[in-house]
Amino acid sequence: MNRTAATLIGFVAILTWSFLALLSTAAGAIPPFQLAAMTFALGGLVGASSWIARPQAIRSLRQPWQVWALGTAGLCIYHCAYFFAIQSAPPVEVSLIAYLWPLLIVVFAAFLPGEKLKTHHVIGVILGLAGAIVVITKGGSVGLADGIRPGHVIALSCAFIWSGYSVLSRRFGQVPTDVVAGYCLITSAVAFALHLALETTIWPEAATQWAAIVILGTIPLGAGFYAWDYGCKHGEIMVLGALSYAAPLFSVIVLLLAGFGAFHWSVALACILITAGAAIAAKDMLLRRQSRLPSAGTTAT
Repeated sequence: MNRTAATLIGFVAILTWSFLALLSTAAGAIPPFQLAAMTFALGGLVGASSWIARPQAIRSLRQPWQVWALGTAGLCIYHCAYFFAIQSAPPVEVSLIAYLWPLLIVVFAAFLPGEKLKTHHVIGVILGLAGAIVVITKGGSVGLADGIRPGHVIALSCAFIWSGYSVLSRRFGQVPTDVVAGYCLITSAVAFALHLALETTIWPEAATQWAAIVILGTIPLGAGFYAWDYGCKHGEIMVLGALSYAAPLFSVIVLLLAGFGAFHWSVALACILITAGAAIAAKDMLLRRQSRLPSAGTTAT
């Protein structure tokens, strides 16, 4: 499979994450760590269930401690830290700070063997960041009016954790994506322990809530992480960084289509900025694909 195809697989993860807000809302007032424990358990089972037909894949779990440390930091520490951040600082401010991770992916990826940071990568990711800011703030201004809180610092650490996990995954490109199932199950166990210590259990009351939790666990927090792992390891990681800014935009669009909220001009502007940024960042990939197509007047043999 070529790098373009692997990049598109990584983009599938971004598409699935666009449904996080909608599905989390549909799940009801489930405590965050309880919801994380339930959904990540399902996400781990998505990968583990395939081992029934592929028993040899279980051997892929025998990896060096560095691999498990990276996966635990990427999924477990990131999501637990994000939950703490969102509870100790204004959510919009936390989201904006945490969403520095696509920009950091592009910067950090420049240090990978065979990768080179180019001007169009920088332009593309800055346009994407601008689009994310517009759509998250609805075109308004956001400042730290109450000063810097612990949640802001934790949110910044989230940006470094997820970008570091994504880029360093490339260093372990030979490690099968099956290990992501293990990452998910570890995250579920830690979230469950935090739930027992910090929260009161609230079970879903309606079938629609259970359905939302199942979909959330099997697709965005299941298949999405497997697709992201594969894309980061084998695709155009700088392009994926720029494309990642489409997630908050798509999330708002999904909520609007589902009847949550009204259309705002900021959505249209964000769409323009993020689309332009993604196209510019992916220039090399798009031109390379175009050059492989048969030119006009030639006949494929």
